[in-house]
Amino acid sequence: MRPDTMRSTLLHSRFLKAAALLLSAALAGAGQAPSTTPPDAQFKDRNPRYHVGRGDVLDINFPRTPEYTQTVTVQPDGFVSLRGAGDLHVMGMTVPAALEAIRAGYATILHDPVVTIELKDFERPYFTAFGEVSKPGRYELRGDITVTQALALSGGFKEGAKDKEVLLLRRFSAEMTEVKKVPVKQMMQAGNLREDPYIQPGDILFVPKSLFGKIERFIPNSSIGAMMKPY
Repeated sequence: MRPDTMRSTLLHSRFLKAAALLLSAALAGAGQAPSTTPPDAQFKDRNPRYHVGRGDVLDINFPRTPEYTQTVTVQPDGFVSLRGAGDLHVMGMTVPAALEAIRAGYATILHDPVVTIELKDFERPYFTAFGEVSKPGRYELRGDITVTQALALSGGFKEGAKDKEVLLLRRFSAEMTEVKKVPVKQMMQAGNLREDPYIQPGDILFVPKSLFGKIERFIPNSSIGAMMKPY
């Protein structure tokens, strides 16, 4: 490879690497705080109960005062409009917490209100896989699956994928997303999946390109021929 060609290839590969890092940072969200959590303590279980989100539909029933029975939809700002009790912010609450908030909201107009709520419609849990996977996209999360199983659902690695270092992105709040490196290739080669993390709703899997995958299309044909020449 000529010096000027090699220099151009290296510069281009550095540019691609920087672009990939910027993409990862953007997906992790602005204002991401650096993690100070030890690697073996990352991704501890959060509250496993479902949290009410935008567009969810709640059936609110009042067995003793049926005139207040209603069906409400969580608005984009996280509020629901309650008949006779005004607006109440419920987004981010678990269903039991939302029930208590609704009961408290009606306590000002009803004596010891008896209320039940049912989550009638909600967003199905999902995960997203993108980067160097065969079928990037959004997948419904059914049951307990691990990172390697999620990668299989998304078609596995494409040629040139950096399978040594899959990134698992998990958003903990509007300001913080944690990123964990999962050594998939190492686990598979060792036949040890004990460190294979479970996917949680909203998780993102990002498979970057390997260094060779980034520069392979810039390698001159003459160099490839020389590498494949039998001895």
